[in-house]
Amino acid sequence: MEEQVAERMIIGGTPEHCYEVLAGFERYPEWAADIKSVHVEERDGAGRPSLVTYRAAAFGRSTSYTLRYDYHRAPEVLSWVQVEGDLTRRLDGSYELTAAGDHGTEIGYRLVVDLRVPLPGFVTRRAEGRIMGTALRELKAVVEGSHLGGLAAWRKPAAQDS
Repeated sequence: MEEQVAERMIIGGTPEHCYEVLAGFERYPEWAADIKSVHVEERDGAGRPSLVTYRAAAFGRSTSYTLRYDYHRAPEVLSWVQVEGDLTRRLDGSYELTAAGDHGTEIGYRLVVDLRVPLPGFVTRRAEGRIMGTALRELKAVVEGSHLGGLAAWRKPAAQDS
């Protein structure tokens, strides 16, 4: 059964900084607790990741899914649709970034989830709440500098695998 959830949060960083972190998919395992690995499968003509496969913790096990990103409304909106997933039929969503005050950003996070295996409603709602709340709290921590040494440290290149 398909579920839709949405949440908003004000983050103390410019929309440009927030977008920079959100579009840095390869760095997600450094700050997004449930993301275990990220692999960019394809890039668009501008070099941006357009097809990305994730391995994440979910429901006490590992799950993988592949998302196709849409940059048509970037940097105000970053949206995606799932093209493949082992636990989910659908995992589509978006971040909408709007300037809020001098150096703040209101971020709207929308997610549509359809699980392959039916679960009781309370389990699904609890998982959705965790995904939404954790994603925004962890993003806020990186942008506002209380995680990974702040945004300046985050901007340093990720360690390359040898």
